[in-house]
Amino acid sequence: MDFIKLNNIRVYAYHGCLAEETKIGSDYRVDLKVEADLDQSAISDQLKDTVDYVHLNSIVREEMAEPSKLLEHIAKRILDRIMNELSMVKMAEIAVAKMNPPLGGDVESVSIILSKTR
Repeated sequence: MDFIKLNNIRVYAYHGCLAEETKIGSDYRVDLKVEADLDQSAISDQLKDTVDYVHLNSIVREEMAEPSKLLEHIAKRILDRIMNELSMVKMAEIAVAKMNPPLGGDVESVSIILSKTR
């Protein structure tokens, strides 16, 4: 099968369970992979025959702008929108990472990975 990947989408957002996290915000990284049949677009060279990665990026940015307590909740919202808005997508996998999380130690990031299949 064929895949489109958006790697290292960087977003500043206001997610977390602690009050400070929702006030000062933090850096996040999102990696997205979608599965779709890209045979037609490879032949036609037409945007209408593929999954528009600009649309994918817009979904990620719009959902990341909506505060949530948990990374899992953000990821599920993104996956749900992808499946609802882009009928060509057969499977989507997302990793959402919070950079420099407030864990009381030197941790580069924490991340979750969710996937959804049609």
